[in-house]
Amino acid sequence: MVLGLGTGSTAKHAVDRIAELLHQGKLKNIIGVPTSKKTHEQAVSLGIPLSDLDTHPVLDLAIDGADEVDPFLNLVKGRGGSLLREKMVESVCKKFVVIVDESKLVSHLGGSGLAMPVEIVPFCWKFTAKRLQELFEDSGCVAKLRTCLEKNQPFVTDNGNYIVDLYFKKDIGDLKVASDAILRLAGVVEHGMFLDMATTVIVAGELGVAIKHKQ
Repeated sequence: MVLGLGTGSTAKHAVDRIAELLHQGKLKNIIGVPTSKKTHEQAVSLGIPLSDLDTHPVLDLAIDGADEVDPFLNLVKGRGGSLLREKMVESVCKKFVVIVDESKLVSHLGGSGLAMPVEIVPFCWKFTAKRLQELFEDSGCVAKLRTCLEKNQPFVTDNGNYIVDLYFKKDIGDLKVASDAILRLAGVVEHGMFLDMATTVIVAGELGVAIKHKQ
């Protein structure tokens, strides 16, 4: 199988486990396509064979975490900063399995009050951030440039871009309309709403594990 390897604290455990099963001989003929430089380094250190989308433009399965999951299995991803590569890999998977704990479940995207990331080009980033904020004025949107805590410098993605985090006070309404409006802005590279992509969400909670499948 060709397998998309996610990024972040939850996905890291999945990558560790895949390597373990490979070394035990329980998994064979696995090729991984990593969604970030960090996951690439982790997979190389664990001896997982790797490839890329140029060689494998269709993947059998991707496994990743998410920052928010709504009742329709739409996701917010990218608080770790790898949303562009994650979306490129996970949009060409036959199956996309998301692993979360129940704290990530929301009634609507943006509902946690935490960031919905948008990857933008560094050129005139303030201008782009202002336009993003104005798009969602009715939802009480605040747009903030993501910075590295230790240096107070802009956070830079694996692709050399910046991330603007959007915070909403109210529901942003039709997600596909919102998605199109964001992507139409010159200066925007990609956003962290993953709509109609997850096929299965595995939710860990106090009472055990629940599995939700796309309807």
